[in-house]
Amino acid sequence: MKHVKTMVALAAMVSGTAVYAQDDFSGQLKARQGQFRIMAINLGILGSMAKGEMEYSAKAAQNAADSLVAVSMVHQPPLWPEGSDGMAIDGTRAEASIWDENEDFLSKWADFGTAAQAMQASAGDGQDALGPLMGQVGGTCKACHDNHRAPAN
Repeated sequence: MKHVKTMVALAAMVSGTAVYAQDDFSGQLKARQGQFRIMAINLGILGSMAKGEMEYSAKAAQNAADSLVAVSMVHQPPLWPEGSDGMAIDGTRAEASIWDENEDFLSKWADFGTAAQAMQASAGDGQDALGPLMGQVGGTCKACHDNHRAPAN
């Protein structure tokens, strides 16, 4: 009987944890917003160099491009559990289309990775190389935001 009570208590804890994990997406939300902050910081460095607002440094440009590629390699599905859209929880502008049109969403993420790799291949080649590459990377961000991100209020 003691073993049965222990098993019932264990089952209750596990099932309670599973319910909590399904309803609380704070970790996933922080992780995906963190990756976008990393992207923004590094795109800011590259963009400032491309515009001449910051002195061009091949090393800094390469480091920023390398960081973009690293972020692009993060496996996205665990960061986007269904039900973590802006209509279901506060703190996100993610649209439900991310799950309704998941292939498109993941394809757009892959496009970002391809553009980031192009940036990585040429970021150290001088300021003139950065502008067109910024356009490519920015275009992939815009394509995803246009379809899968709610506008700012």
